[in-house]
Amino acid sequence: MIYITGDTHIPIDIRKLSANNFPDQKSLTKSDFMIICGDFGGVWDGGAEEKYWLKWLDQKSFTTLFVDGNHENHQMLSEKFEIVQYHGGKAHKIMDSVYHLIRGQVFTIDDLKIFTMGGAGSHDREYRLEGVSWWPEELPSLLEYTEADFNLQAHDMTVDYIISHCAPDSIQRDIDKYYPSNDLTDFLDAVKDEVTYKHWYFGHYHINRDIDEKHTCLYDAIVKIGSGVGNLE
Repeated sequence: MIYITGDTHIPIDIRKLSANNFPDQKSLTKSDFMIICGDFGGVWDGGAEEKYWLKWLDQKSFTTLFVDGNHENHQMLSEKFEIVQYHGGKAHKIMDSVYHLIRGQVFTIDDLKIFTMGGAGSHDREYRLEGVSWWPEELPSLLEYTEADFNLQAHDMTVDYIISHCAPDSIQRDIDKYYPSNDLTDFLDAVKDEVTYKHWYFGHYHINRDIDEKHTCLYDAIVKIGSGVGNLE
């Protein structure tokens, strides 16, 4: 089984994955997956608290996967962790059962094709320090966009699910018209128009809401893939 949730901001929101808040995990195995829609927060400064929570996740019954958000240490992600082939795409192996799903990849998990495109623009950059609490790599590079296009074309522009941190610009405007667009939200809009998919899940906006029948924003909610959140907020 595949479950999906929103931002964990380790350690702030990680307790949503405790046994009390996510009781389904009692029947799961490492062949089951929890996907986090960005702002994972578990790769930040390498400190003792971070190591504690990564070990806590690694000891869970399920396997944890995440796309990156804007609030990640992107430099540490790219420099410290090994890139491995994982279910048909590239991933960073963080722990034995914790993986970062790299941008622009198509993974085949439980016979489902899942396209991942992490990253987002920070709306609070003026309050953060570059290289300490904010990294310019929060938005994809030209190479990452090119690889995403290549991989989508290799799969005939058809996947089952899309996982990102921010939403396509047109969807973002439905959430709040004042969110600024950028190259990534514009790229995701092109993906929305050109790719065939069943459903798209994203985080970033700190709400639980089915935006429409194909797009769901997640924060505290945990859902099985293929289902929405029932317009909860």
